[in-house]
Amino acid sequence: MRFLIRSMSGVFLLAVTLGVLAYAGLTIRGAVQERMAQEDRVRPARERVFAVNVIPFEPGDITPVMATFGEVRSRRTLELRATAGGTVVTLADAFEEGGQVEEGQLLLAVDATDAKSTYEIAETDLAEAQADAVDAVAALALAREDLSAAEEQVALREFARVRAEELFERRIGTEAALESAILAEASAKQSVISRKQAVAQAEARIAQTENAVARREIALADSKRRLEETELYAEFSGTLSGVSAVKGGLIQNNERLAELVDPAALEVSFRVSTAQYARLLDDGGALIPADVDVVLDVLGTDLTAKGKISRESASVGEGQTGRLIFARLEGAKGFRPGDFVTVLVAEPTLRFAFELPAAAVDAAGEVLVLGEEDRLEVAQVNIQRRQGDNVIVRSRDLRGREIVAARSPLLGAGIKVRPIRQGDSTEPEAPEMVELSEERRAKLVAFVEGNKRMPADAKKRVLAALQEPKVPAQMVQRIEARMGG
Repeated sequence: MRFLIRSMSGVFLLAVTLGVLAYAGLTIRGAVQERMAQEDRVRPARERVFAVNVIPFEPGDITPVMATFGEVRSRRTLELRATAGGTVVTLADAFEEGGQVEEGQLLLAVDATDAKSTYEIAETDLAEAQADAVDAVAALALAREDLSAAEEQVALREFARVRAEELFERRIGTEAALESAILAEASAKQSVISRKQAVAQAEARIAQTENAVARREIALADSKRRLEETELYAEFSGTLSGVSAVKGGLIQNNERLAELVDPAALEVSFRVSTAQYARLLDDGGALIPADVDVVLDVLGTDLTAKGKISRESASVGEGQTGRLIFARLEGAKGFRPGDFVTVLVAEPTLRFAFELPAAAVDAAGEVLVLGEEDRLEVAQVNIQRRQGDNVIVRSRDLRGREIVAARSPLLGAGIKVRPIRQGDSTEPEAPEMVELSEERRAKLVAFVEGNKRMPADAKKRVLAALQEPKVPAQMVQRIEARMGG
């Protein structure tokens, strides 16, 4: 009986299951037929809209900046060479590598014993020659007086001869007296000739003594110059470099002892391409005195100086291209000759120009402009300069229009966009600051203090920044990169 009840329950459950499955199949079949009987509905296509950054095109005056690299040089450099050989007996305390000296300061002196003796002998020789000259003048005066007396004797003898002739003609005087008068006159004339010869010799002696005095004066001046050359003085204030002399050392004539550099008279030399050089010429073809900014990177703290272009090299140089230009620096504190720096040259101002991101302009000089209903249009611009990530362009037809800041393959003429406009003013982001542990701060300070190549001014600023609670992350990264950490 129990077996029969269980069998009937199983048959009932099987029948219910089959009925449910059949009902589900009929339901699905009816839904499919109903869906297939309905007409297809066409969903309207939606236009894709891209979001783009736009920049208003407002042309004005722009001064392009030409970036290049250069080397700092000194405009006043003097080689200090020994003008006299000998033993170094005097050496200035500042006569060392990097020593600061003042104009007119005694730098070095060699043993001047021989030079002093030569000078004293030259003084004595000059005094002797001057004494001979005085004696020659006195002898000339005496010779001229003797000549004057002899000429007076000739006049007296001539008067006596005339008197004797008159007496002889009147038969008063004798022929012997007349002959004696004639002989006396002849003897007096001979004496005048002798006196004139003595005067000539005295005048010649004066000329000889004058020549001797001149020679002695030249010898004295030469010995004085040689004596002065035993001492070396600074011609201008500056810094010594390449010092090789030591006290007690023996130096040779014309030996190179050091180099004197004026750190206040600096200039920077930099090379530009021929195209860049052409932009720095005026209408007459002369180089314009353009302003330059010189930047020296010192562990995150940049040293800057301003200057003006002063001249250009006369030749291109073997194996070189472009032009070599020089600019004088003003207030270049912390700079030293030999520094490799970045040079920013201000070109002539461009009028009616506008600066755009380089991504906004393609190679053909085309830009995308926001048109009616926020659809893009293609416009042509004239590219004037490319500097960094920006380009300077000109256009007469785009004033007041909005330019797409960055082109992409998805953008083109007729594409509808959603413009994103920047605010009128944006605040610059503050530099990222980091807090340092005491151990890390001590390592950075020790590295900066031990860096002998860093200028004193820059080192002072970097150390002051490292003592702050928070330090610029960029500065820390640069220092640690040089530390090798």
